[in-house]
Amino acid sequence: MLSLTLCLVFALISAIHFYWALGGRVGFSSAIPEVDGRKLFQPSAIGTAIVALLLALSAVAIVLHEGRFFPETSWLARLLKWGLLALSAGMLLRGVGEFRYVGLFKRVKGSRFARNDTRFYSPLCLMLAAGLFYLAW
Repeated sequence: MLSLTLCLVFALISAIHFYWALGGRVGFSSAIPEVDGRKLFQPSAIGTAIVALLLALSAVAIVLHEGRFFPETSWLARLLKWGLLALSAGMLLRGVGEFRYVGLFKRVKGSRFARNDTRFYSPLCLMLAAGLFYLAW
């Protein structure tokens, strides 16, 4: 059940990023950190598509790991395990943040992104990190 949930969440987040990469704008304005009403950066369509692809590959890695397609002692199984552990570490770092604009310990607050980050994005990243760690370990 955990694998299915993680896979679906990564697939959904990937689909949202592909939507944005293709020009969709719903939800886009609250997904970029901002200071004094100005976005800190303007992601390109290619950059957003790359993020979407990486998120989709994360979902695929979860399926491959949990599907037990490879013998547990094979190098592919070990690669998937370490890949999921690395992804878990990445989600943990994203959830904790860089202590300024992103994450639970950010100092810049008050923007729509900051509120969404505190309520949704960072807790989701921490839950994904915990689920991936449990799954891989």
